[in-house]
Formats: sequence, C-alpha cells, structure tokens
Amino acid sequence: MRLEGRRASTNIEDRRGRGGGGMIFGGGIGGLILVLIFTFLGGDPGALLNDIQSTSYDQSAPYEASREEEELANFVSVVLAETEDVWTEIFKEHGLVYEKPKLVLYTNSVQSACGSASSAVGPFYCPGDQKLYIDLSFYNELQRKFNAPGDFAMAYVIAHEVGHHVQYLLGTSDKMAALRQRLSEKEYNKYSVRLELQADYYAGVWANHVQGMNLLDEGDIQEAIQAASAVGDDTLQKEARGYVVPESFTHGTSEQRMRWFSKGYQTGTLEGGDTFNTPNL
Repeated sequence: MRLEGRRASTNIEDRRGRGGGGMIFGGGIGGLILVLIFTFLGGDPGALLNDIQSTSYDQSAPYEASREEEELANFVSVVLAETEDVWTEIFKEHGLVYEKPKLVLYTNSVQSACGSASSAVGPFYCPGDQKLYIDLSFYNELQRKFNAPGDFAMAYVIAHEVGHHVQYLLGTSDKMAALRQRLSEKEYNKYSVRLELQADYYAGVWANHVQGMNLLDEGDIQEAIQAASAVGDDTLQKEARGYVVPESFTHGTSEQRMRWFSKGYQTGTLEGGDTFNTPNL
C-alpha cells in the first residue's frame, strides 16, 4: 500500500506488555486449530471465550517493541484511519453517522467485553465494546503459517474486522445475537457463515475505495484474495484433520471468502452485500 504521509488513527489503544486473561486449551495444537476454525478473522468469540479458563501472564518485565513491530503498529494505525475515512463517507451517503471503533494492540492475551482471549484466536472484533483486537505477531502467522504474505494481506484482516463493526452499527450483530439464543449450533453456523462473508464483502468495498484514491500497489488485491483463501473453513479443517465437516463451518469456504471479497471490491457499495438473502452463497 502507498501510505507514506497518510494520517494515523487516534483510535488506537495500546495494551502491549500489559498481559490480561490468557486462555488454556486442552489437546495441544489440536485445541489451537479448533479455536482458529471457530473464531478466526473476526467472528463473535464471546460464546467460546467465556467457556475457557483464564490465567495471567508474567508482567514483571517492561515491554519493549522492536523497530519492526513499531513500524507494523504504525501501518495498522494508518490502515485503520483509511477505514475511518472510507466508512464515514459511505455512511454519510446513506444518511448515517459512522461511529469509529477503537483498535486494541496487545501481546499474548487480552481482556475484552467478550471475555478473555489469547493471541491464538487471531484478530477479532467484540461487539460488546465495539473494539478490534489484534496481536501484531499475527502478521508473521499470516506469512509463515497461512502463506499469505504482503502488507495488504494484513490490511485485509483489519478491514474484515472493521466490517464486523459496520455490521454492529447497521444492527446486524444484534440480530445475530438474537438468533444465537434460539437456534441450535448447527443452524446458527449457517448464519455465522453469512455474517463472515458479509464482512469479507465489506472489506472488498473498502479496498474498492482505497483503490480509487490510488493507494494500492500492483498485487495488493491478490494478497488480500490469498489471505481470504488461506482462512476458509475447508482449508483450515483439511489442514487440521485431513477432511472437512461442512455443517461445522462458521466462516465460509476459501472459494466463498475470495468471491465475496472480490464482489465487494468490484461493486464498492453497501447494497451488494446482502449475504443473508442470497440463496446460493
């Protein structure tokens, strides 16, 4: 991305080095993959997080960020600022007011209104406090574990989480919370997939607008598409257990995530992202 000279957001809450609630998982790496499949890239983690025992990390040593991490923190802040500008304008066009979310930077573990979370869950949005949460070490995870390198892959992750905030402001999150109370897990998962694909669509809408501002480099969109593909439920489940269980999908397949991000990028409008009334996702 071409972000030199662009403003940084003031809506950053830096909790790095402070510790917080850390989650304990059974089953070693299997537990980690289960969490990734369940909450990866911004689902509603509250139901899972509140069922997991918490502990604390050692906070005796002062936190010192590396130069690379500080550069990444600045990048995240500038990307958040670009989402603020784009969504403020889109909401204004629809006669609405965009309320800017906070983005919390943390290390290892964090406490949110949705419960305690370790960095193993990946970036997430909590509708309970309207904040995005991210451990910057996830950038390395994107490159190494998920084979999704590039700065715009990280920008896509942030834009996806902001997409969940857009859903909160538009009332979609409240409707999902009501559904959770009356549907079985299997039935709710179908709606969860639609929620996540809509957030991918909104990330694409944002990408459309920053492209119009000439902020994208050649290959940026492909980086985002690669990231979307890497975190599809089918891809994660195949890597975790060698087979897929479609009824347990909560975020959508790799193909679906790529397609809905691409659709948002192509249209650039709120109106094309009604995943809840689309028969064939």
